[in-house]
Amino acid sequence: MEREQDSLAQKEPTATDEATATDEATSRTVGLLDERPAAGRRSAARRPWSARRIPAALTALVIAVAAGILLFDVIRVRAGQAAAGWRLRLADELAARPLDDPALLIGAAVIAVIGLWLIVLALTPGLRRQLPLETPDAEMRAVLDREAAELKLRDAAMRVPGVSAAKVRFFRHRIEARADVRFRAPVDVKADLLVALQEALDRLGLARPPSLDVRVRPRHK
Repeated sequence: MEREQDSLAQKEPTATDEATATDEATSRTVGLLDERPAAGRRSAARRPWSARRIPAALTALVIAVAAGILLFDVIRVRAGQAAAGWRLRLADELAARPLDDPALLIGAAVIAVIGLWLIVLALTPGLRRQLPLETPDAEMRAVLDREAAELKLRDAAMRVPGVSAAKVRFFRHRIEARADVRFRAPVDVKADLLVALQEALDRLGLARPPSLDVRVRPRHK
């Protein structure tokens, strides 16, 4: 009988053993937490680049058509036939007209504007209707539609007591909010409106939140 009690006492864990096991488990957990990979670099949160499919397609089409027509005429000349009339007239006009001719100046200005437009398209991301969101990692990109952000802030403005109508517009560096006040003092409504819009803007999580420009006007009719 005493042997059975001794064997049971040896098998049953004591409070000291449980505390030791808990400390070891905690130590292992802390070690695992220390060994986990560090968080990635925060995203630069830039606006995504537009594919510019329509300008690229139009430019490629115009260049392809012009090059094809010119190449066809050059092949005809190399084959022993006369050059096309349009090319002869174009060569004569360019040789006879002075550099200050209005037609040449207008043509050069149009070509320069088109070239400048293409350069701007190549160097700017576009997609101004998409607002970049702040993300915890550099590999993660998220955007919010500008109209959705405007509706979200407009709903927040309409929940302010005293506001009967509101309009919110997003610009690049500022948010323009206009509200009509039916009751309450306009100063108090504007203060509450600033707080409500700022809270709604913080919840959007924009990478570059614009500044708020809030204006109220009383409407008693």
